[in-house]
Amino acid sequence: MDLYEYQAKDLFALHGVPTQSGEVVHTPAQAKEAAERIGGLVVVKAQVKTGGRGKAGGVKLARTPQEAYDVAHDILGLDIKGHVVHQVLVNPGADIAEEYYVSFLLDRANRTFLAMASKEGGMEIEQLAVERPDALARVPVDALVGVDRAKAEEIVDAAGFDDSVREQVIHVLEKLWDVFVKSDATLVEVNPLVKTATGDVVALDGKVSLDDNAEFRHPEFEGLADFTETDPLELAAQEKDLNYVKLSGSVGIIGNGAGLVMSTLDVVAYAGEDFGGQKPANFLDIGGGASAQVMADGLEIILGDPEVKAVLVNVFGGITACDSVANGIVQALAMLEAKGNHSPLPLVVRLDGNNADLGRQILRDAGIPHVELVDTMDGAARRVAELAAQGA
Repeated sequence: MDLYEYQAKDLFALHGVPTQSGEVVHTPAQAKEAAERIGGLVVVKAQVKTGGRGKAGGVKLARTPQEAYDVAHDILGLDIKGHVVHQVLVNPGADIAEEYYVSFLLDRANRTFLAMASKEGGMEIEQLAVERPDALARVPVDALVGVDRAKAEEIVDAAGFDDSVREQVIHVLEKLWDVFVKSDATLVEVNPLVKTATGDVVALDGKVSLDDNAEFRHPEFEGLADFTETDPLELAAQEKDLNYVKLSGSVGIIGNGAGLVMSTLDVVAYAGEDFGGQKPANFLDIGGGASAQVMADGLEIILGDPEVKAVLVNVFGGITACDSVANGIVQALAMLEAKGNHSPLPLVVRLDGNNADLGRQILRDAGIPHVELVDTMDGAARRVAELAAQGA
């Protein structure tokens, strides 16, 4: 779960990271009132879960409460990289002398944690990493040791921070590591971390990504979730405990096992190139227990996507045998029909593995007109792509 900036900074403050406090508002009038309470120069910042807000016009200064009203009016409703701004953060202005960058993240490629730091913050770190890689220090962090003072010193020295801010940045890194570990985060980032005109080092921005797999340890984070930008189909799938991700194609995908589903996405995308560029419409892993209810829930979610023109069920029978899957498909379609969903879309089924022959026979005997059996994964992918193209 990605946090908004204001949520990240609240988390920073909780763990002792020096940062700013501001007010989150949803209307220009509220922005004006917040600016009046704060007094002086304020910064009005779009609260969206993406970078590049400044370049897109989502971060503006306001010298008076009326200016805060005006810039909030401009920012609210703004589309920033596909994210519509529904709220803004009104922060006190800061007299910035220097801008830095620091972060901790999960380095999946090397199976460790990684610290990154630079004396050149404020710009998109991806751009800096490409254009001037020497300006970005990368320091591996042992998960068993973590970031103590010695490791924080190593990070600061690798990035070449000046002596005037060295102790303060060391302190920030130690506290950010507390945020990272105690919150079960996969990313904690400050860009920019600034030195003010008075010499104080402050986190002016914040980005935090929390590990959803650890949410059972953090009931206090339940209120941080914001579903306003979540696809309605994904929300419906979450309520049914389905592993579903909405994509932008026309072929609905159901499989058992994340690896098989990922492979199916690739095969369908490849096959779809021969049929007008048909692509997968979703990732949906029903797991090992393909009961009739699970299958019905999955089909209902996929059939609720108006972009879907054909569906592929790709199952390898293991602990759950293919005959159970086939019975689940038959019962699921009957359950959906009873609910008024007659599922006119073509359904291509590929069964392999434990009791595959029996599973295919069950589907043949059911005689469902829009269900086709294909023996191979490649063949099933080509057939469903062809059917999707015909329905486009």
